[in-house]
Amino acid sequence: MARRNANGEGTIYQRKDGRWEASVYVLTTSGLKKRARVYGATRVEAHTKLTELKAKDAQGILTADKNWKLGEYLDYWLKEVVRPNRRATTYELYEINVRRYLKPALGHLPLTRLTVPVVQHFLNEQLAAGYSVRKVQMLRETLSPALSRAIHEELLTRNVARLVELPGRQAGDVKPWSPKEVADFLVAARNHKWYPAFLLVTHYGLRRGEVIGLRWSDIDFSGRVIHVRQQVFRANGEVQQGPVKTRAGHRDLPLLSGIAEELAEYRLRRTKTADDDLVFTSSTGNPIEPYNFTRAFQLLCTSNGIRKIKLHHVRHTAATILKDLGVPARDAQLILGHSNIAITQQIYQHDTMDSRRDALNRMEHVLNTNYPDAEDRPGSRQISRQKEIESSLSTQFVSSKEKAPRLISAFSWLGWRDSNPRMLGPELDAAAPPRTWTSRLTEVDAHLHDLRRQWLLGAVAVNLAVNVSKQTDFELAD
Repeated sequence: MARRNANGEGTIYQRKDGRWEASVYVLTTSGLKKRARVYGATRVEAHTKLTELKAKDAQGILTADKNWKLGEYLDYWLKEVVRPNRRATTYELYEINVRRYLKPALGHLPLTRLTVPVVQHFLNEQLAAGYSVRKVQMLRETLSPALSRAIHEELLTRNVARLVELPGRQAGDVKPWSPKEVADFLVAARNHKWYPAFLLVTHYGLRRGEVIGLRWSDIDFSGRVIHVRQQVFRANGEVQQGPVKTRAGHRDLPLLSGIAEELAEYRLRRTKTADDDLVFTSSTGNPIEPYNFTRAFQLLCTSNGIRKIKLHHVRHTAATILKDLGVPARDAQLILGHSNIAITQQIYQHDTMDSRRDALNRMEHVLNTNYPDAEDRPGSRQISRQKEIESSLSTQFVSSKEKAPRLISAFSWLGWRDSNPRMLGPELDAAAPPRTWTSRLTEVDAHLHDLRRQWLLGAVAVNLAVNVSKQTDFELAD
């Protein structure tokens, strides 16, 4: 008589379609005991899967009570996890990536069958299709948190999106405005209806949404403080108001006197709007469309011949000017509202050729002033050696008071004037009989040969003296 399996051992049998099925009761993620089923082409394969299922249950690893497809799980993740807990703009970005890219290519796969090669192949195909590295990185950055959530819910044991490899992304070279360019822009924007907004962008480095989301209730004229609390942004097809981007963006800034005067004058001449608490509104009285604010900035640059940069790069400009003024990085971080000081220093603050030149000039000045002897400064030894050689050469042809040296060139010997006066030569004898061109050329060649020999001898003597001096210094130091 065949032995019956004990409770908990599970069962294995062959189905009518020829496949083998194994089942056993396990604890599921819902907290209930349910029958889990696995399948195989052979009895051995079904038994192996059953053994793995029981081993996980014995280790306390819960079994999913539903066989999720990736597409189904991504929809659940967007609805139950992302929408209630993330910003509207983040949800919109994730939803677009899921709907347009992830679900069409990978949505049909079982969640537990998602592997590193499968995800790697999908991302490589996107790169081959012409999408930028940053775009493909965003697809991975959408899939990865979804799989991390699946791990937290004990549906997966690893996040395969973190194991794929992508080429590094080269950040664009940001060239912020100089203080002169900022001043030129503000002059050009002086008569624009949003001039106070551009003042806030250039002086404080506020984000676009923070500027157009500023409320009169956020400005304390008596205490001279600006409270940065909310932003205006576009999400889900409409312009919305919400809290600032990060916790670090929730900050208080001193209200500069000049900007306070501009805001006070602006408040007096503005008309009452539907949202009267907003400082800056559109012509209809509604919150400003973010794109329209950027477009106004770009038009001012184009129409006034000012070098065009992105509106967000004005934020980089403010950070760089603060650095050049010697403002501590921690203070710049708090002004800009960054969560990490490394973001301020490595991404937003840029160096310029003028700042590098100034730094190295100060370095040279400090080092040179600390040399005990001016002759030991860098470059002074080479200069003095050159002067010695020039002095040696200039005295080679000084013989007596009767024959005073004079400067003459080889071209002067041949009859040309206004030639090179630096070449030394003997004085010509006026009483000597006329010489042919050949004799003159021969005499010039001989004289140049003598000059080269004298110069080489002088150079060798100087080098020997320097080497002897170095050897003596070394022996003394030793």
